[in-house]
Amino acid sequence: MAGGGDRQALSVLLAARSSAVNASTDAQRQLFSLVITAPESIRERFRGQKLPATIRTAASMRLNAAWDVETATTVVARPSLARRARTLADEAAEHEKAIWVIMRSWRPDLLAQPGVGPIVAATCAPGPTPGRIHSEAAFAMLAGAAPIPANSGTVTTRHRLNRYGDRQLNRALHTIVLSRIRYDDATRHYVARRTSEGKTNREIKRCLKRYIARDLYRILESAPARA
Repeated sequence: MAGGGDRQALSVLLAARSSAVNASTDAQRQLFSLVITAPESIRERFRGQKLPATIRTAASMRLNAAWDVETATTVVARPSLARRARTLADEAAEHEKAIWVIMRSWRPDLLAQPGVGPIVAATCAPGPTPGRIHSEAAFAMLAGAAPIPANSGTVTTRHRLNRYGDRQLNRALHTIVLSRIRYDDATRHYVARRTSEGKTNREIKRCLKRYIARDLYRILESAPARA
């Protein structure tokens, strides 16, 4: 598949997965609301359960002839929401598998980076636009990772997060930052050092986003490294 075909396929799969995830989340939220407001005889069946167990319990519930109208109606609605949430979650997982297959074939170099999974890689994969993104600084600005000075008179001693740019790309950078802070030793050492220098968590994450944007730009500027 050519690069343009890969990009288009990823765009379609990302949109479909996002729709499935959002719809599944809505169904889960509605299910949780029904559990909270249900009669005590129903609520006790879900007490202490986490979300996956709650969905399984709701999907398996059956009507009881002794229940009143309120209880019976609540129980009828709950399995439908549970099945919908589970079906949509499965659909999102299938889209993610398809995204992973494309990324593994097209840009395995992206997947090899710490903290970069298939969704993050697919979000970043289109890469710099020729003629528009001409440098890693421009790419950082597009991703909303370029620092914005927080001036005090004529002195600039602080920078703030950039709230502009491509928010999906910025979210991908944020995901990488969180993953590396949790799992990457070098990043944890960096955070500890900058914290000792008086930097706040927000400032440290802004710096990490900027560094990661620079690294991603250099990778994306190179030719796709097909497996």
